[in-house]
Amino acid sequence: MSHPMKREPYGLHRLPLALCMALALSSASLWSTAARAASNDNNVEWAGLFHDQGPVYDSAPEPTASTPVTLTFRTYKGDITSANIKYYDSADGQYHWVAMQWVANDATGTYDLWQGTIPASSSEKYYRFQINDGTATAWYNAAGITSSEPSSGDFFIIPGFKTPAWMKNGVIYQVFPDRFYNGDTSNDVTNGEYTYAGCATEQHAWGTAVTSNVSGCNSAVFFGGDLAGVDQKLSYIKGTLGADIVYLNPIFSSPTNHKYDTQNYYTVDPAFGSNTTLQQLIGDIHSASNGPAGYVILDGVFNHSGDSNCWFGAQTYDSLTCSQPGAYQSQSSPYYSYYTFQTWPSSYSTFFGITSMPKLDYGASGSATRNQIYGNAGSVVQTYLAQPYGIDGWRLDAAQYLDAGGNNGSDTTNHQIMQELRTAVKSVNSNAEIVGEYWGDASSWLDDGAEWDSAMNYNGFTQPASEWICGVDESGNSASLTPSQLDSWLLGTRADLPIDVQQTMTNFLGSHDTERFATRCGADIWKTYLGLIFQMTYVGTPTIYYGDEYGMQGGADPDNRRTFDWTQATTSNAAVALTQQLIRIRNEYPALRTGSFMTLVTDDTNDIYAFARFDKSNRLAVVLNGTSNTETVTVPVYEESMTNGSQVTDLITGTKYTVSNGNVTVSVEGHYGAILAQ
Repeated sequence: MSHPMKREPYGLHRLPLALCMALALSSASLWSTAARAASNDNNVEWAGLFHDQGPVYDSAPEPTASTPVTLTFRTYKGDITSANIKYYDSADGQYHWVAMQWVANDATGTYDLWQGTIPASSSEKYYRFQINDGTATAWYNAAGITSSEPSSGDFFIIPGFKTPAWMKNGVIYQVFPDRFYNGDTSNDVTNGEYTYAGCATEQHAWGTAVTSNVSGCNSAVFFGGDLAGVDQKLSYIKGTLGADIVYLNPIFSSPTNHKYDTQNYYTVDPAFGSNTTLQQLIGDIHSASNGPAGYVILDGVFNHSGDSNCWFGAQTYDSLTCSQPGAYQSQSSPYYSYYTFQTWPSSYSTFFGITSMPKLDYGASGSATRNQIYGNAGSVVQTYLAQPYGIDGWRLDAAQYLDAGGNNGSDTTNHQIMQELRTAVKSVNSNAEIVGEYWGDASSWLDDGAEWDSAMNYNGFTQPASEWICGVDESGNSASLTPSQLDSWLLGTRADLPIDVQQTMTNFLGSHDTERFATRCGADIWKTYLGLIFQMTYVGTPTIYYGDEYGMQGGADPDNRRTFDWTQATTSNAAVALTQQLIRIRNEYPALRTGSFMTLVTDDTNDIYAFARFDKSNRLAVVLNGTSNTETVTVPVYEESMTNGSQVTDLITGTKYTVSNGNVTVSVEGHYGAILAQ
């Protein structure tokens, strides 16, 4: 048996066919026949099995070293003869067994609940379940159900690891500052104000084309958005929408509109305001006087600097005076070790060949670069976490590439850097968030609680949601998923991660690096509605890229960075009104934030996907209609223990339904959804 820490990535092809079939068994007949037929007959009824690390099934999803973890497992009533927990303990490198005991039936009487307790200790553990009915055995772990013992995909227990509660419970609003709102016209970049890399600045009128008048100079186009503008529009972000976390794309001084080529990490770009403006904005976001008390995440571009940075010194575009020569200017520069030269000065390591973005060389532990970026109290990372700023987290750009010697992310060095960075961040604010940018399976940085808290969820939400709803991937390439394929994808990507990491993964429909969601969906606003409902009810932290809440259009970069249309920023816009309503619903029901996730319907014929979110207080069923037609859907809500005769309410429409024969039958408009709450 392979070591459980060697967790394989899960794609559609990796899930057993039997598991996919079991997940699809969600009809009324299942409830009326399989449940009654359950007995000790040497056959484990797979469709009755369930466990996750929600509060109903796991007594301590984030245990301390002194907290025992009691696990609950569900089977059909009277179906099995025994159940066991098998867990691997990293402290002794051994597997251990815990016999489970029957403790109760669920509220419907359909299911048995079994419990067992893993004793407290400080070591990481990984567990799976063995379920027996006489001579028949099934195995269950985070990746699903198998007839033979799995070698990967186990549930995690990581004592002492906690992700920030505010991130689990919040909604992020992402702002690309130059394109959001012009709050201070006195700092606008004007035509020809400076020239950088052969491109003279262009001042474009709000709402006009984002492309340059000169080929290859799109980064020199400015519209005047700034931090004062973000501050003035907090009434919209926090008040109208109800989002409470503001994530800002780079704000530090730089010659371009995107600021991913940092000139000075310690200075806000003059076109965005000043360091005092930033302090004011952070204070106003933290305030509860203009909406919910909020949080701030800054974009940390630490893989590379700009070539105008004093540390490098290859280009100038303003009156910045450097006290020391840069690495490009002198091999005796105090910053020479910050970069990697193949042939000084003309050949050096860059971010994927972009010469204006020389790659930072992190050297060995304790190097000057590491100390400058995160290692000292005066480092970039620690400066903004501390007062007078007090930001709440960092989003790490190109996070997997940080390395030494010009390499692009050798595992050993990159993970060492990230472990050190985490220590530095948490030493200033133990409740700060670390979000890594990663487009694939980010579990290597997330599965031991020693590096990031979460990642941008391209792999586990953005791509599959786009393929199901829009029929294309996040880059606009043709690709499609059926509901059962979607569910298998989501299951596999959840299984890769600890539960508290799942709950803080950033679920966005689009970002500054993708085509706009509305454009991918052919400008069908109803598909935006469906995307918003999915985003606000799925496991993770909903993340709205500015304008996606009203269906902003835009192709690939730079077209995905159009200016915000403020005529749409009102609840008279149906998508904005829906966003407001969904955030309010999410805030009202903790089950949508930290509750269990259970698949209820995967109807490939009618393109319906439904799932349950529940905790000890509330049970909800989310029904998503991927077709353009109104569909009548029978949802087997007994699976989440909704009892016959009980009433549920669609939180979107207010329509009330009664549970009958274990089901609720609802009518759902095309490319829309229902959120049924008990």
